[in-house]
Amino acid sequence: MQLPDAKTWLQKIHTLTLPKGVKIINVCGGHERTISQAGLRSILPKGVSLIPGPGCPVCICPEEDIYEAIQLARQESVTLVAFGDMLRVPVNLPRREIRSLEQARAAGADVRPIASPLEAVQIAKQNDNKPVVFFAAGFETTMVPVVSMLAQGTPDNLFVLMSGRLTWPAVAMLLDSGEPGFDVLVAPGHVSTVMGPEEWAFVAEKHHIPTAVAGFTPASLLAAFYSTLRQLVEGHCFLDNCYREVVRDGGNVTAKHYLKQVTKVVDANWRGVGIIPNSGFVLNDAYALHDARVHFPSYADKSRKQFGEMPAGCGCAKVVLGKMYPNDCKLYGKTCTPREPVGPCMVSDEGACRIWWASGQRS
Repeated sequence: MQLPDAKTWLQKIHTLTLPKGVKIINVCGGHERTISQAGLRSILPKGVSLIPGPGCPVCICPEEDIYEAIQLARQESVTLVAFGDMLRVPVNLPRREIRSLEQARAAGADVRPIASPLEAVQIAKQNDNKPVVFFAAGFETTMVPVVSMLAQGTPDNLFVLMSGRLTWPAVAMLLDSGEPGFDVLVAPGHVSTVMGPEEWAFVAEKHHIPTAVAGFTPASLLAAFYSTLRQLVEGHCFLDNCYREVVRDGGNVTAKHYLKQVTKVVDANWRGVGIIPNSGFVLNDAYALHDARVHFPSYADKSRKQFGEMPAGCGCAKVVLGKMYPNDCKLYGKTCTPREPVGPCMVSDEGACRIWWASGQRS
């Protein structure tokens, strides 16, 4: 059966009699990229706002973890590898000091960007006389390849500096705050593919907010918009799966098995947000042999937490929480650009500020 196209879903949306000022939040950088590049904001009915939310793992990676990775790379004789966009995220230090992994690399540290955990394994095998530390930051979809690497066996000289996060607790935190700032939720497709769509049922069942899982095409997103807006109009909230081509009930059983085998879930800090209960992955005791925090001196600086909200004047925290559009930040496009980012949301391809800039929004 052929699925409706984007034009059909858009026409359906325009048939709805909507209340004024409806706010739809997404929690996926991929969704925000499609929304911005396809111009979906400009074609929806007036009064419908699309809000980018906490969908960028690079943006919320705690400053203290990035600082720890920088110091480990500089102070120890190791090769430190990380996903490419992590290298440019700045920490709050004076400009005369080394503020990112990229700058640490320029100063002589052996820091290398990678695109896959398999590259980390390859580098470790090629340099078996030197420790290799994998600074692993990301959400569930990124953590699965990392834990699979560990579960299937890794070289003895490969260690992981873990900074993984779960997505749904951030949304739960917003909802429990009493001021979520949105009326309907579009849930992330990739995370739901791994963890199962059921993780998002609490939004509709507990908080009575229309919810739909979406894919990454304009048609899939518009289908999710139509579903949630129709739920809002009819007053009947439920979790709708608008990405059935990929997302299945129960998620990826093997992936979830590896997550449970290798990690445990703990309370964790989110940059600009604070501690969110049960939102962080750490390696469990069975994998302590590959835990960088066990095998190397601690370069954790607790004082970094007090600076972790964001640089002075930076609105990234409000952007992540869906409280501000990127171009409402007074630094956007002025002192903060992709070439010279001030905050993390302008660094990653999944950061809302970077996505808006790449889509041509200059002010």
